Amino acid sequence: MNMEVGNVIAPPAPKRLEDMQLPIVMMRDIVLKTMFRKNIDTVAELAPNICLPIPVTQELVDLARTQKLVEATGSMQAGGTGEMGYQLTDAGKSRTLDALAQSEYFGAMPVPLEVYNEQVKRQSIRNIQITREQLVGAMGHLVLPNALLDHLGPAVSAGRSILMYGPPGNGKSSISNGIRDAMGDKIFVPRAIEYAGQVITVYDPIVHTAVAEEADDPNSLRRTSGRFDTRYVRCDRPTVITGGELSLSMLDLVYNPTARTYQAPLQLKSTGGIFIVDDLGRQAEPPQSLVNRWIVPLEESKDILALQSGEKFEVPFDTLVIFSTNFHPNEIFDRAALRRIFFKIKIDGPEQEDYLKIFAMVAKKRGVPLDQDALIYLLKEKYPTIDNIYANYQPIFLIDQMIAICEFEGIPYQMSPELIDRAWANMFVKEEVIIH
Repeated sequence: MNMEVGNVIAPPAPKRLEDMQLPIVMMRDIVLKTMFRKNIDTVAELAPNICLPIPVTQELVDLARTQKLVEATGSMQAGGTGEMGYQLTDAGKSRTLDALAQSEYFGAMPVPLEVYNEQVKRQSIRNIQITREQLVGAMGHLVLPNALLDHLGPAVSAGRSILMYGPPGNGKSSISNGIRDAMGDKIFVPRAIEYAGQVITVYDPIVHTAVAEEADDPNSLRRTSGRFDTRYVRCDRPTVITGGELSLSMLDLVYNPTARTYQAPLQLKSTGGIFIVDDLGRQAEPPQSLVNRWIVPLEESKDILALQSGEKFEVPFDTLVIFSTNFHPNEIFDRAALRRIFFKIKIDGPEQEDYLKIFAMVAKKRGVPLDQDALIYLLKEKYPTIDNIYANYQPIFLIDQMIAICEFEGIPYQMSPELIDRAWANMFVKEEVIIH
């Protein structure tokens, strides 16, 4: 039976050992390593550490017992739980040290890649339909032209790639974050996945925001535990934001030679969510190379990764990729690359009317009273010097500058032509030759 948690079908918890679809030796060794590393001696304590239900954990302990790797201590544990205690035998300790030499990984049992693929389909970013109301709600703090939402809505709902371009300081990054906030639902992220006997860790607290799960009330008849496979963590849809630091190597598996395990690359961690490439054109790699790396994943919804051995394998690619750049697309891409980016949206600076709305909104939020003479001076004397080109960042910059001056001078927050002059001088650097 499929169980829904929120509006996403949850991964079902395994009921028996044969449900696991993992190599039996791998599972047994993870049990031994976890008992050894965490000094665990009961099944009740072992089960949450390897993230499996108690019956499946008991099957694994019983298997290790039949192989003379674990033995019952013959005494019930203190605390009156009446639970049997277990310990590693000498043969068990020897096997555990061999297993640790092959891989230091212990703890949460990994999810086989094929099983994870099924969960990705259940919670695909392409299943989301975002309404205009959701988008407006998530971006209510931004003053955006209606035409922009007309373009953004279909792009986000399609779950395809988006290129946002235009002059700097007009909220491309804020819009990207607004898209993330509009999604609002939760998905299941595996702690680790398994392919060809190799463990790849996926859940990353830096990228993933776990949702607090309600603890069971022991007096309640209705239990929430066991509703889904706890090898997954229930999280907000992830958002990975990269900027000028992005390199092609960050999109490959990361091998840890000490632990002998792999860490998922950024795009795999962002599965079911958004991958934002901010400031495209500022990276060491040319933009064309970065986009070429995404071409197959964007078109086929799958990515290809390589193990240390050189063996290549497919993983799901279920991510809304948002490229954001201050360059014109024709400057940094050829036509073939542009054709593969599904939506291209220009983010321009505001018209004067929207600029004044933003200015008034920021002033109110910062507690600075508006002054008509100062505003007329700003629009009639200052903006003509830069060809009346408005940008969304400018009201915040100018008002924060005036606040800093007022605090230094020990006067109440205010604006005036003189304060506008002082603030403006810090927004643009005068062109001049510096003699070295």
